[in-house]
Amino acid sequence: MQNKTNKLTGICQQIISYVLLLLCLTACTHKNVPDVSKIAISVHIDRFDQALDKLDTTNVTSSLQQLEQKYPTFLPSYIEHIMNFGPYSDTGRLVLLQTKMLVGNKDFRLLQDSINAHFPDVKKIEDELAQSFKFIKYYFPNFQPPTKVVTFSSMISNYGAVTVDSTLGIGLDMYLGANFPVYGLLPDYPGYMVRKFSQENIVPNCIQVLAQQLYPGGQPGDKLVIQLVNAGKQQYFTEQVLPYTDDSLRLGYTGEQVKWCLDNEQMIWQYFVQQDLLYKSDWQNNMHYMNDGPSTQGMPEGSPGRIGAFVGWRIVQAYMKAHPNVTLQQLMDNKDAMGIFQQSKYRPK
Repeated sequence: MQNKTNKLTGICQQIISYVLLLLCLTACTHKNVPDVSKIAISVHIDRFDQALDKLDTTNVTSSLQQLEQKYPTFLPSYIEHIMNFGPYSDTGRLVLLQTKMLVGNKDFRLLQDSINAHFPDVKKIEDELAQSFKFIKYYFPNFQPPTKVVTFSSMISNYGAVTVDSTLGIGLDMYLGANFPVYGLLPDYPGYMVRKFSQENIVPNCIQVLAQQLYPGGQPGDKLVIQLVNAGKQQYFTEQVLPYTDDSLRLGYTGEQVKWCLDNEQMIWQYFVQQDLLYKSDWQNNMHYMNDGPSTQGMPEGSPGRIGAFVGWRIVQAYMKAHPNVTLQQLMDNKDAMGIFQQSKYRPK
């Protein structure tokens, strides 16, 4: 009996030690996360996708007018830019015909059925967006959240998240899961893209497009180092306002690719330096490092595409570590990308 009691005691102690370790790791990981619980922000998502699906195709003109009353900003942009039906202001016969054909299309309705089944409600997205908006408000007191958040379907035209003035749009058809069979039938979407068509990517993508709206990046003709820093600022922004989100989701990498980058950080940097890439303004060449892809040209096997986002993020992290009194807003307002790079003294070892 004594041995059994001692054994149980030992197991209990191991369990307690394990729990304490987890608590410690959690506390250490998120020790600098501010308390935003008292910031009053809530999010309500309007299901534009479902409202469009109910459009009366026997009276498109009247139905569109009613839809426009509820979505005065988003509907024209959806018709003109997302679906590319032509200027909505014309409300011409062609726009009306195309809209009627869209809503009456069998594939459109089947896709909407899949969206409804996959997203019977959007409460989780609302809560996650509200939490991230609270963090943005904490760091940027003058930040005004989007006045409207809507969901839509672009018939899988790669519109995952968009901003239209003060409206944030979420293309739910781009988040039906990597195993959604239709994705595999479309040649424009290779595997490295399809794996990101999942619900967990919605909020990171939304925050990224908001960051781009608030702080547009540089110009295509900028030197690569400028593009790296601008991309790094956006990554650092999303890191701060999505503190509980995995680096892989923010960067668009797999977990293995993040580990590869961290393990090979010095080699990656040496490649940029030895190839004399940092101060080149060759847009076509720079896009090898800034655009998405299955891997990065010139890098060893295991590298992700868009590796410039990782390098820029690490540069900005080094800058902020060296300047602990710089606020997130001061960082984002700082347009001197070269100064940030030089003052970061980024030299991975």
